[in-house]
Amino acid sequence: MKSSEFMRIGELAERFDLAPHVLRHWEAMGLLSPAARVSGRRRYTSDHVVRVLTIIRAKAAGMSLEQIREMLAACGQAERQALLQRHHAALEERLREIAASKALIEHLMRCTADDFTRCPDYRRIVEGAVGLHEGAVGLHDHGGNGCLA
Repeated sequence: MKSSEFMRIGELAERFDLAPHVLRHWEAMGLLSPAARVSGRRRYTSDHVVRVLTIIRAKAAGMSLEQIREMLAACGQAERQALLQRHHAALEERLREIAASKALIEHLMRCTADDFTRCPDYRRIVEGAVGLHEGAVGLHDHGGNGCLA
């Protein structure tokens, strides 16, 4: 797309597999600058394409539309960096939670106990995750002979 070319709302939406009303909503929220109008129809530029891709990528990274708006409206690099560092810390915490959940599921897939809640290894993993057991087995250390048959 050349900088002098314009896209209609349907074309921009289709490029990113979005419904046109999503772009209108983002525009109303202040995430997307209003498009120029020609004969009453929105005309989007390559700058809009970059902005839409930025919004999509930020959403994929787990940011809310409000967080994205704050990031896009940040006054300078320092403010933007502070916002992104907070989001990064939240993502790191989510990754730890996902890893713990994955380890638990992996144990359950291997567990031979009829009632997995009675499995000693399972109980150590769960208790360790909530800090109930001081000598808790790490989430990736499943022993091998703790499961009940």
